[in-house]
Amino acid sequence: MRADAQRNRARILAAAGVVFAEGGATASTEEVARRAGVAIGTVFRHFPTKDDLVRALLKRLLEELTAAAADLDGRPGGLLALFELIVERTAANRTVVEVLAAEVPLAGPLGTLSAAADRLLQQGQAAGELRESVRIDAVMALLAGVTQAALSSPPDLRRRALDIVFTGLRRTPSAAPPPQTRTG
Repeated sequence: MRADAQRNRARILAAAGVVFAEGGATASTEEVARRAGVAIGTVFRHFPTKDDLVRALLKRLLEELTAAAADLDGRPGGLLALFELIVERTAANRTVVEVLAAEVPLAGPLGTLSAAADRLLQQGQAAGELRESVRIDAVMALLAGVTQAALSSPPDLRRRALDIVFTGLRRTPSAAPPPQTRTG
């Protein structure tokens, strides 16, 4: 792709992120073009349909989250930090996530994010931070539930929900053995 085409694509995606956040799923591609400083035909050359544009926004978000997971690689509490980041980014990208959650499958980027989360889970388990019984399918289910709730929750509720999830994921200190009772 030519350099000017790459710049246009980046400007379109940046403008689309803002326009959809402000106007919701009904925001117009014409407004995206206006804010990006390009003609509507340029938008449609890069993204033939509005769904293609929204799909590209979510793909970019998933790639950014996967890169963030890589930055957390090897750090204590990496998986929990990733949870926090994803929930906050979901809340900030509410419209795009709402539209895409129902309509656009993105198995590749979502699978890459899942693999990165699994790596952080295994590191947390090896470090004794996270329960050994937790598996990545449960982590991803929890993440899906918490991020869906983040779409309509105020920040304090998101924080409390994360605290509950984190309590469930963390390794609990081993309980003291039951007291010995004397017989006889």
